[in-house]
Amino acid sequence: MHRKSILTGLSTALAVTLAVPAVAQDDQIPEFIEEIVVLATKREQTLQEVPVAVSVVSAETLDQAQVRDIKDLQSLVPSLRVNQLQTSGNTNFVIRGFGNGANNAGIEPSVGVFIDGVYRSRTASALNDMPKLERVEVLRGPQSTLFGKNASAGVINIVTAKPDLLAHSGSATVTVGDDDMIVVKGDVTGPLSDSVGFSLSGSWNQRDGYFKNLETGELINEWDRWNVRGQLLFVPNDQLEIRFIADAEEFDESCCAVANLLDGPTGAAVRLVGGDIVGSNAFAYENFYDFSPTNEIESNGVSLQLDYDWANVTLTSITAFRGLERFENADVDFTSAALVSENTSLTDIDTFTQEFRLTSSGEGDLDWLVGLFYFDEDVTIDNTIFYDSEFRPYADILAILGSGGTPGVDPSPFSLLEGALMLPPGTFFAAGQGYVEAAGQDDETFSLFAQIDWHFSERATLTLGANYTEVDKTAFTTIGATDVFSAVDLVQVGFAQIFGALTGGLPPTPANLAANPMQAAQAQALSTVPCSAANPPPACNPLLGLQPFQFLPPFLNYPNAVEPGTSKDDDVTWTVRLAFDVTDNVNMYLSAGTGFKATSWNLSRDSRPFASDLAAIGAAGLTTPNLISGTRFAGPEESTVYEIGLKAQFDQIALNVAIFDQEIEGFQSNIFGGTGFTLANAGKQSTSGLEMDFNWVPVEQFRFTFAGTWLDPEYDSFPQGSGVGGPADLTGTTPAGISEFSFNTTGTYDFDIGANVSGYVRAEYVYEDEVPVVENVPESVASREVSTINASLGLMWENGFEAILWGRNINDDEYLQSAFPSVAQLGSFSGYPNQPRTWGLTLRMNFD
Repeated sequence: MHRKSILTGLSTALAVTLAVPAVAQDDQIPEFIEEIVVLATKREQTLQEVPVAVSVVSAETLDQAQVRDIKDLQSLVPSLRVNQLQTSGNTNFVIRGFGNGANNAGIEPSVGVFIDGVYRSRTASALNDMPKLERVEVLRGPQSTLFGKNASAGVINIVTAKPDLLAHSGSATVTVGDDDMIVVKGDVTGPLSDSVGFSLSGSWNQRDGYFKNLETGELINEWDRWNVRGQLLFVPNDQLEIRFIADAEEFDESCCAVANLLDGPTGAAVRLVGGDIVGSNAFAYENFYDFSPTNEIESNGVSLQLDYDWANVTLTSITAFRGLERFENADVDFTSAALVSENTSLTDIDTFTQEFRLTSSGEGDLDWLVGLFYFDEDVTIDNTIFYDSEFRPYADILAILGSGGTPGVDPSPFSLLEGALMLPPGTFFAAGQGYVEAAGQDDETFSLFAQIDWHFSERATLTLGANYTEVDKTAFTTIGATDVFSAVDLVQVGFAQIFGALTGGLPPTPANLAANPMQAAQAQALSTVPCSAANPPPACNPLLGLQPFQFLPPFLNYPNAVEPGTSKDDDVTWTVRLAFDVTDNVNMYLSAGTGFKATSWNLSRDSRPFASDLAAIGAAGLTTPNLISGTRFAGPEESTVYEIGLKAQFDQIALNVAIFDQEIEGFQSNIFGGTGFTLANAGKQSTSGLEMDFNWVPVEQFRFTFAGTWLDPEYDSFPQGSGVGGPADLTGTTPAGISEFSFNTTGTYDFDIGANVSGYVRAEYVYEDEVPVVENVPESVASREVSTINASLGLMWENGFEAILWGRNINDDEYLQSAFPSVAQLGSFSGYPNQPRTWGLTLRMNFD
């Protein structure tokens, strides 16, 4: 659907909306649509009133749909995509086709996640089982004016239930299901005194994996996690409320399995060295790895929220300390060949946030809000990657084949080069060679924000908002490299060989070079010319064909004399919105706004100096062997959105429609190319679209919902993109992974069985139309289409007992979450298959 057709379709939809729902307005028809209160503008408003594109999922819906954690939200909110990548903590949130932040702790997400007003700076700290909730709000589009620097694509705002000050209550829940699933949850709340209430909740979640490692017999993609959360609520009088929250959670599980999508020419080499692959089968749910992945995540934190009401204003203070520690190890070649012995990553992130807000009472013609936000974070990373015992024979086979030889018959080019350099046999790619990395970042952010709502008539409100944000970052990366072959300058070695061939075997000593200037100049020119059938030796450098094997070259550590490792960004984001009540039941708004995300540093071995710094690095004597240019960081993202929205609510029908045109300048793209990630700014990515939420309750017992999203994304400018064959200009192309049309529809029927038992049956269908998964994997190898059915049946007894039989993906729909060029296996491609059918029985006892 093109942008023009989207806008035309919206104009028609708005006209029809104004006319059609009016038939539901009848004094004789009971009111079944419930009022929903949200915090999308940091003050309580009903979903009908708030002039923001927001999807709200209630605690009841989450329970009936058996949403296990925040990743499952995408089945309820079509504008939201959640990609589970190579570890439990590498999860990427995408709203309206915009989002990033996985695979590198230096890249903060474009979708901000807040739990009870506290910003979670990395997705890994927001992935455990959801605590006792009130609702989840998904705010679509830039939200930087009120939510700060890392909300350039949207916000997921999770609101949990406060402790009860009036009565004691609680629940105990046990879930059993396939793959030996067992989940135990419990919560209790109530008053400790007339002014103090408490709540305590916790869960333990365990399930065997559904993906088999055929080499070891172990199961991968398991769950093994727990969490605990405690709250105290102190309300000494009508003016003051203090809420203290402490939580801790832990993951210790094997995730995430990778399937071979295309068994390319390197597959034979893997098998020749004794390894194996389940080739070209995305949904076999089994593969060969010489060891299974390890994921350990510990997250904990405390927060204190204080709300004090004066006559016409409320002061809110939210103070939080959070810690996140991740350890991961994976067989990153994803075969049973012993190519990589380990690829460990230990990440430690400590975060302090402080927010102050003053909010007017909401009386009169002018509402206002002013605030201050401070963020301080320390990131430390320790990584390792080492070759294993079979990498050398694997490299030998590929090098012989690459030179047109026959493995087992012709000598390895690496062996010949070792001899020429008088190195012991087996020097190159010896087991234990590799990288030891240490990286880190300090981030200090300060924001001032304000917003006013001027009710200039009984039915119209003008909103003006602004946010000034300043971000200071200091980053470093220090790497110890022991890969001998990657440190060899193949151009210079080739020069020596060509010079010898041109001079009858003379070595390139200073005297010989001076005595043979023509041959030296010719050899210098030919040293950068690769050999081919049309250009055989000696008029070429045969060693250049080995450059792709220089996976781990010496690293130029920073800060250094040329690269200070610092960035400082500041930006003013703004919001302008006009909202008006067309009728008592129909509201419309027109809005424009901007968003901002600061510079993201590449805290990994894939970091390289910018091309513009190479001359200065050389002049300072800092050049390392085989130093090439790349990026140290990606500059800021700046987003802009223009939006028209309509919200209509009647007794039995509610309809929300939003049409938008959204773009991000400098979108921070992080693409894996087979041996490393490329972090770069796309010049501009834009999306026009239409979103619709429809809720119909024709009778009290039945509810029907439909939520749909139509998107028309485009790279307006991306000259440094990554395509199937390598670097590519993606300008004018459609970004991969973004479906043009997606929707979720549900039907829920409530019923009674006698006088003491009530129940419901719920069916859900989730659809995303077909789209290529990523730009640098052929669409014929990795495309994605989702057509999933979820269902549940619940029974509730008057004594508080509940039983829920549920199934997710009960039609066993198969699709890819993501894909990538296989690691050091040119021509092969790998991917992450979705979770197959899951079912379970949940039993709960509610206590009053």
